[in-house]
Amino acid sequence: MLSVANRKTVSARKQCTQSMATSTPSLMSRSCSGLRTTSKSARVGPRPGYTIRHRSARARTLQCSAALSALLFDCDGVLVDTEKDGHRVTFNAAFKQKGLTCEWGVEEYGELLKIGGGKERMTKYFSDSPDAEPWASLKTEADQQAYVKELHLMKTALFSDMIRAGLMPLRPGVARLVAEALAAGVPVAVCSTSSQQAVSTIVSVLLGEEVAKVVRVFAGDVVPKKKPAPDIYLLAAQTLGLDPAKTVVVEDSAIGLRAAKSARMKCIVTKSGYTSEEDFSKADLVFPNLGDGAMQVTLKDLRMLVTEVDSITGSIVS
Repeated sequence: MLSVANRKTVSARKQCTQSMATSTPSLMSRSCSGLRTTSKSARVGPRPGYTIRHRSARARTLQCSAALSALLFDCDGVLVDTEKDGHRVTFNAAFKQKGLTCEWGVEEYGELLKIGGGKERMTKYFSDSPDAEPWASLKTEADQQAYVKELHLMKTALFSDMIRAGLMPLRPGVARLVAEALAAGVPVAVCSTSSQQAVSTIVSVLLGEEVAKVVRVFAGDVVPKKKPAPDIYLLAAQTLGLDPAKTVVVEDSAIGLRAAKSARMKCIVTKSGYTSEEDFSKADLVFPNLGDGAMQVTLKDLRMLVTEVDSITGSIVS
């Protein structure tokens, strides 16, 4: 016969297993075309870096849905696939308005996206051709910085107009998952290298004014170092009082993934137009999008990423 302690252990384990099995869909236990785990996430059993702690039967009755500290979204490529037909187009429009002859093509802009931040991209691009305009007429670094700032403000205004005109829709599953998190009392924030104005416009126009009142935006020059540095996520954690290990980030790029992981947060990736071929082997999970149909990334799935998984002999603690 099982002892009282062992009966409690078996009961707790069954409850946890049943909870995982009834998730629709359970991203921790199934793979399918277009909705898959990475090889790292698909591993069974204790993973490197995990600690096994032996616990009493009473301690093993932990809830299967661990507290999710927060859900943090990148903006461009995650909330909206903005880069090719949004930011690139409005950069080129701003160049034209300023009398510049440069125009960023689709492939060229894809390379420039490896640099975090619009002002930083322009600075690098102009610096590579110092004898061409506008650098040829700007003799000091202060003049160059002022010019880039003015040009970026012009571009941001054009981009915001595009968002307000409804030309850039939300990606599948974004509005649903944000609403699900907020309804469950899970803090939601957006952490981006784009300007505060551009990100705030996307949140307020596409997610709605009521959502914008409760979703914090950390963006632009609010931190000295942009992605892939972890600064923006560390600032969000400090400001909101988050536990990084219990925080899930949604990113779409390799530099965003590096930023999230350097901040010691969980990170899932939803691939976007420019990032489909990037290396996401360090991501916890990778998907084409968050989904609005039969296959969806749900709040329960994200909670399972930060849940302590009980075993017969102990607990695997992330």
